[in-house]
Amino acid sequence: MRILRKYTNRRLYDTSRSCYVTLEDVKQLVLNGEQFQVQDSKTGNDLTRNILLQIISEQEAEGHGTLLTNQVLQQLIRFYGDSMQGMMSQYLEQSIAAFLEHQDRIREQMQTMMGAANPLTMMNRFADQNMAVWNMFSQRGDEEASAGAASDASESSDTKAGGADKKKD
Repeated sequence: MRILRKYTNRRLYDTSRSCYVTLEDVKQLVLNGEQFQVQDSKTGNDLTRNILLQIISEQEAEGHGTLLTNQVLQQLIRFYGDSMQGMMSQYLEQSIAAFLEHQDRIREQMQTMMGAANPLTMMNRFADQNMAVWNMFSQRGDEEASAGAASDASESSDTKAGGADKKKD
């Protein structure tokens, strides 16, 4: 697990790479699925959630679309201190996991459908089918030509043999 230390000057230091990182770098760690923890440099307290919330706040402010509407945030605030708070966090985690699983399935289905409906894919299939039919006919033609040539050769040799017999008579 990567350890990031947050100093009083609000800078983040990546202990595994020995360099300072930005919130954008931390966001990239999340997108890459890398495990990390942000610790306070003095106390060692886990500040990961605070940094993640800060990244979400910046994403919301930059206009990347709003996931956490005012209504959703108000509802979440109401759950703090409620007896259902623990269940709510589990519910949110499971709901997001289920959503991601369904999203993957939908993406797979869309790719399958797009592949089937893609005009270039369809044209390639038609071309392959036409080539198969063409090859089938050309093989038949080659076989018939070979059989015809063999038949002509045997008739020709029979005619020559028959002509020789007639000459003997």
